[in-house]
Amino acid sequence: MYVLMFAGPPPVMSRIVKHSKKNHMNTRATLLLAAMAVTMLSFTEHSNRSARKSLFNEKPNGVISIVIDKSNYELSVYDNDGWYATYPVVFGSKSQQDKMMEGDRLTPEGSFKITTKRPHDKWGQIMLIDYPNKESWEKFNKRKAQGLIPKSARIGGGIGIHGTWPRDEMAVDQYQNWTQGCISMKLEHLYELYGYCPVGTKVTIKP
Repeated sequence: MYVLMFAGPPPVMSRIVKHSKKNHMNTRATLLLAAMAVTMLSFTEHSNRSARKSLFNEKPNGVISIVIDKSNYELSVYDNDGWYATYPVVFGSKSQQDKMMEGDRLTPEGSFKITTKRPHDKWGQIMLIDYPNKESWEKFNKRKAQGLIPKSARIGGGIGIHGTWPRDEMAVDQYQNWTQGCISMKLEHLYELYGYCPVGTKVTIKP
């Protein structure tokens, strides 16, 4: 009786194993390339949030108003001719609920106006709005009466439109909500808006 001894796998089996390994490597390479492509697309999407402006006017025409859309992370400017510009922004909490009380880091909703403009030592410049106004107090007192917020809660204040920390504008690109309830813009966009937006400008903040 003879026993056949092979130094390695039979030639046919060897080719099958090599082919299987090659297919496995190709599959891994394909998956890796696909993952890299998705990552690059995601990075591109979040790394170039730029302003959009009207092609017809270099500066706003007449009286302007501001509409802030929290769900779209955008601040839009309108003038006598209609839409003028849209800037990317971020807020405080990831939650897009209306501000309930002091310390919740939520951005208030409603109709406001700019009351003060001044330089800011951390965030370039700031334009404060008149929160809390009559509408804000009515909502706050109603929620407190309904037991939605503690009786000891305070309404808060100091809400405005300002820039980011120096060299930290990626927060706007990456939708990173970091403020205490204010609206944060890229510094170059803030300086532009600050330059043509007067005290008294109407500001509407939508969910």
